[in-house]
Amino acid sequence: MGTIFRITLHAPDEKRAEAAAKAAFARVIELELAMTDYDPESELLRLCRPPHGQPVQVSRDLFTALQHARVLAELTEGAIDPTVGPYVQLWRRARRQRELPAPEKLAEAAAAVGWRKFQLDTKKQTVTLLAPNMRLDLGGVAKGYAADAALAVLRSHDIRRALVAASGDLAIGDPPPGKTGWAIGLTSFVSDKPDRQAVLRNCGVSTSGDTEQFLLLDGTRYSHIVNPLTGRALTNRISANIIAPTATASDILATAVCVLGAEKSLEMVKTLDGVHFRAVTLRDGKPAEVASAGFPSPAKSEK
Repeated sequence: MGTIFRITLHAPDEKRAEAAAKAAFARVIELELAMTDYDPESELLRLCRPPHGQPVQVSRDLFTALQHARVLAELTEGAIDPTVGPYVQLWRRARRQRELPAPEKLAEAAAAVGWRKFQLDTKKQTVTLLAPNMRLDLGGVAKGYAADAALAVLRSHDIRRALVAASGDLAIGDPPPGKTGWAIGLTSFVSDKPDRQAVLRNCGVSTSGDTEQFLLLDGTRYSHIVNPLTGRALTNRISANIIAPTATASDILATAVCVLGAEKSLEMVKTLDGVHFRAVTLRDGKPAEVASAGFPSPAKSEK
């Protein structure tokens, strides 16, 4: 999935720890084969090959991940969209070639993007793509989903004191022995050093932004995050921290906050149980912060 997964756990003995970790990593590899868009033979990209309008039966994992994405696509009115793949491919090439996508290419891609252009059949577990040349992308879903799945495997081995990290997405289990939770440092684009610390357990945490992946061209910084509604890479500096009940939810929502912006995201988060967020943006050239009630403050970091 274009990142590194790490597992931290507490177990009664080394043998049990190794067996549980091995099974959890195997589960991540299984999901990699289903959901990555870096492998042309992944289940996700094979789904995009049949003629449009043809229902395709998919695995339970891929179907569930697309369900999560569909729900958030509707909630955010398209700010999250798993059909954004054609745009993402153009902007990945842009970062490699250091040149902006041609307007005609973006217009061509637009015909294949739109969250209403695919259908899910829950009874038959099928996915139907409704437009030609569609390419699905679960970049804002797969890592969090895989982290949650790996944590579930550890729990099935009776190891509950664990944390699974997939780059900026964390699936957090029971706290370490003698602790009330895992100490998590939260960062923004202002500095790579944490400016907040939250003590968390049994939840998901995600950080999103353009700190590591971007294109700087003619004085403009183009993020790796693409707005599905415009086909354009984000150019406004923004980073998001999300605390949610699961890493699947925090992963999707962190991307959504970056696309929606701070103020719209604040209204959205108010409708979601167990979700807290912070967005840091630039206002008049200076960092400005918007945070929901319940998000850890510098003076109060326990949750």
